[in-house]
Amino acid sequence: MEILSIAEIKTKYPDEWVLVGNPEMDASELHVLSGQPVIHSSDKKEVCYLGAELVKQFSTYMIVFTGTPRPARRLTGIFNRIIK
Repeated sequence: MEILSIAEIKTKYPDEWVLVGNPEMDASELHVLSGQPVIHSSDKKEVCYLGAELVKQFSTYMIVFTGTPRPARRLTGIFNRIIK
């Protein structure tokens, strides 16, 4: 498997969840800089289930979403009555 930068991963797998093996992190350890893409899909659960066996060969791994995050959902129904 080849090591790709996060920009290359985002270009190759747009708007998908990507399981990255042995990710290289920035100094704050909050952002992935590069790593080996193991499996990718638009379904996060699929990446988790199918990647469970594949990550055993890596010392560390991380799941990355390559798209833009959706806005948070609004609380509706019973939650509105509780908050008011």
